[in-house]
Amino acid sequence: MLDIKYIREHADEVRQAARNKGMEVDIDSLLELDQKRREILPRLEELRAQKNAASKEIPHLEGTEKDSVLEHMKEVSKKTDQLEKELKEITPKIESLLLVIPNPPRPDVHIGEDESGNAILRKVGDIPSFSFQPKDHVELGEPLKAIEIERAAKTSGARFNYLQADAVRLQFALINYVFSALCDSEWISRIAERVSREASSIDPAVPVDGQTLAQTPFVPILPPVLITDESMNAMGYLQHGGDQETYHLKEDKLYLVGTSEQSVGPYFKGEILPEESLPVRFVAYSPCFRREAGAAGKDTRGILRVHQFDKIEMFSFTTPETSDLEHLFLLTVEEELTKGLGLAYQVSKMCTGDLGIPAARKYDIETWMPSQNKYRETHSTSTCTDFQARRLNTRLRRKNGKVEFLHTLNGTAFAMGRIIIAIFENYQQEDGSVRIPEALQKYFPGRDTLVPGMLP
Repeated sequence: MLDIKYIREHADEVRQAARNKGMEVDIDSLLELDQKRREILPRLEELRAQKNAASKEIPHLEGTEKDSVLEHMKEVSKKTDQLEKELKEITPKIESLLLVIPNPPRPDVHIGEDESGNAILRKVGDIPSFSFQPKDHVELGEPLKAIEIERAAKTSGARFNYLQADAVRLQFALINYVFSALCDSEWISRIAERVSREASSIDPAVPVDGQTLAQTPFVPILPPVLITDESMNAMGYLQHGGDQETYHLKEDKLYLVGTSEQSVGPYFKGEILPEESLPVRFVAYSPCFRREAGAAGKDTRGILRVHQFDKIEMFSFTTPETSDLEHLFLLTVEEELTKGLGLAYQVSKMCTGDLGIPAARKYDIETWMPSQNKYRETHSTSTCTDFQARRLNTRLRRKNGKVEFLHTLNGTAFAMGRIIIAIFENYQQEDGSVRIPEALQKYFPGRDTLVPGMLP
């Protein structure tokens, strides 16, 4: 949510920023209602002051003088009731219009209509070459008894799967791999120092010269996967068609999260954090649920795009002046984890038309998928500036006592299904077996290859 004062002073900029994201918002109606509210509030205040003064005066009055004051107070009460009614009608309309205004893109974000306007910042790693025709993850998973789709369809319908046998062990190896790194103070310190030193090479367009990054490790967290309507709305994912992608338990007024950032973001809802406690960094593991309503007929084979999947998500609460550097830090963590698995990838920076409502800047990491002969998205990281914090009323207290809204950021450590696809396809061998990435072999004592599950 944007500050209404900011919108008053920058109406044209806010309107254009929304259009740059491909969204139309009714700023004129918002400002008209806001003006009415601003006219009503002082009048109400004056009338209430009159009532308060009269309530103290009346006990000391008698006769016609008292009757006159009482008669006048009846008129004051009528006017007060009318203005309160008008205010009660206006306020939800203002809130509704405010909620659909997206977070303006950061100045360094390129203006573009859709994903065709995204910029590739770099390609990293060698694309594997095969002396045979590479198979996709479904073909590889069948003999390993690792991915069961047909039986899941009988149980739950389309776009579900059973992950089993060594694929499950692979997933838990990935979880251990990520948590071991992100909760390791030395590993985080090395990354933070490098980002502070080499920020200009990560994205030269982001103005962070001279800033230094806190070397705070991530706190592991297992968040709830059901959150209230209020919390989901505050995170900014429901407007402009976003509600069509969510699973909503209307009777219970709860949503299933589509990513754990949606339940981690409200962690400090309504709280004020001391400046010296920031950044607070969480690494969350949870199942995630998406309807994929806008992806009918797209990526229907295998487990690339499904209704339920597990994901490890990073989330940061930080100060406004360090949030841009924190964003580069989250991107670098994602890159280091992907490099550690020996996977080739490219980093893309989203243009304005490919940003969601809360994101002010977003990067994607797209990992090479041999069966498709192209890079596919496996990670993303976004800065939401103070957009979510304002809706959640999450603030920081400066050392001088000043209170202001903090900034929130999120980033994918690993979306399990997609990174398992990448490992299967990039580490496949001619006989159909799949090698285990060296970084994960310690979780498979005595072997370096996935083996078939003992299933009929």
